[in-house]
Amino acid sequence: MNNLKSHTRTRAQESTGAIEKLYITMRHLFNRGFYKPMGISGETLRESLLTLRPEIYGSITEDKIELQGLLYVMDRLPIGIEECTFINLTSDEGYNNSHFEPIIPLKRRRNCYRIDSEQMNIEITRGRSEIYDILTHLTFLFIESHKIMKQVLITENGEVIRDWKKLEQAVLKKDKLTQEEKEVALTHTANFLGRTFDEVKSAFPYFATEKNENRFFNIIYFLGKLAIEEILEDKKRIITFSPVLRERLGHHIHGEQWAYRIKNSLKEHGLIERPLHIISANMHSVMNSLYASKALPAEFSKKRSLEVFEALSSPTNMKLREKVTKTALSEGMIFIDDTSGTNIDVQIIDTAKITKNPFTAGLKGLEDSKKPVIIVMDYAFGEQAYETMDELLKPLVNADKSRQFLNVVSISIMGKAGILEGGKGDIMIPSAHVFEGTADNYPFKNQMDKSLFKDDDVKVFTGTMISVLGTSLQNRDVLKFFHNSTWNVIGLEMEGAHYQKAIQAASKIRRSISPKVKVRYAYYASDNPLETGSTLASGGLGTTGVKPTYLITEKMLKQILDASKN
Repeated sequence: MNNLKSHTRTRAQESTGAIEKLYITMRHLFNRGFYKPMGISGETLRESLLTLRPEIYGSITEDKIELQGLLYVMDRLPIGIEECTFINLTSDEGYNNSHFEPIIPLKRRRNCYRIDSEQMNIEITRGRSEIYDILTHLTFLFIESHKIMKQVLITENGEVIRDWKKLEQAVLKKDKLTQEEKEVALTHTANFLGRTFDEVKSAFPYFATEKNENRFFNIIYFLGKLAIEEILEDKKRIITFSPVLRERLGHHIHGEQWAYRIKNSLKEHGLIERPLHIISANMHSVMNSLYASKALPAEFSKKRSLEVFEALSSPTNMKLREKVTKTALSEGMIFIDDTSGTNIDVQIIDTAKITKNPFTAGLKGLEDSKKPVIIVMDYAFGEQAYETMDELLKPLVNADKSRQFLNVVSISIMGKAGILEGGKGDIMIPSAHVFEGTADNYPFKNQMDKSLFKDDDVKVFTGTMISVLGTSLQNRDVLKFFHNSTWNVIGLEMEGAHYQKAIQAASKIRRSISPKVKVRYAYYASDNPLETGSTLASGGLGTTGVKPTYLITEKMLKQILDASKN
């Protein structure tokens, strides 16, 4: 038993060291300006990722191809990137004013541009976390591509196996593949991927797009093709960082523009002196909680509120969502569509203009000038949370250089996170955030409390949250160490420590907001990385996330609006 504990501890230490090495290497390569992922310069990244063996990348260290991890990565990278030898990470450098069509990955809000048949540009506007995210995914992708190459390349002269030739025929065929041809190609592909026909057939439709239902074949073929060219022709894939990106990174250029537009909008609408409550959340739950009952009276009379919210969460119910948005815009909601590059949209809600809602019923006796204004900001990404919150909490600098401070009363952070005890849909209430890889820790008084949910038939966990450098880098050994150590860690996410760092700087050092500002944090579990088959790569929450999302929203709104009555 003692030997087992010793081994687990050593493995956790190895993994922690690998994470640290990954980030040091990424910073070095960024400063250098370019590197070859499968060359000597990318060796440390590859070795660190293989040592770490993150749960999300599944069988990365085995000969067989990791299908779930591949899908997770391809959903977060631009379509066609597998065909590109040159990948250029840029700042916002004006490509939106060109003939290039932006390519937006399915599950990451970032603009990418296919420059030519060989080059993909990826626009970085969300800080270092976005660079880490992309480089980690690309390292995984290129490791997998060389696994394919090793399975199909027979000789140094370029001779390949028959299965590869059959896949090539399917990919290069101009006419649409018949079902029979598709299954023949799947059979050959499964052979060299080290997967069963059933596994490959099941994964196949998840890679499809509207324009290319056979995208899976395209991805596998070009990953293998470019890896073969790296070996036979020394045509190494290259990742570069534009000089403008290297110059701008860390200067809060996008966050400053984003925050100025919000504060300017508050001033234009006469709201800047009102009590302000900032909520970092999604773009639907606060709006639906405040406006849906009026916008959809028939639906609420027939169904429970949770069923209506589930219906509103479905992308197929656009008409219902449009009704709620129309009501919201007519009753005090201002929508600020992001143009700064942060990819963080904002809703400003003037509660004085809401005519019918149980949450605001108690505000009737208050003067309009004392009624709260709610600023809902969409989710930030990693370190971007510090940039955006830091800029938002600064005073507005007017044209005459005078400073106008914001009357920020509370800041509420709601998000989804990985849970280490429990399962999808459970709720976590943190008492502190610890920043992974450092001694930085941020204890705080959380206005959210476990007792608020005692009648709601939902599991609630309290304790410390780890703000990780990247969710895709976590492995079971590190997470078990966190969970079993005296840190009392209940979950992991990417933004909490960054938000708290900005809040503490603004309230205790800069004094740009009141030191009495109330803070609320609550998360719902999107996955449990300690459970096999329950990582982020295993799929989304579906409607499981609706209940905890709206419960957390309800508690936050009640606290905000009840406090405003007094």
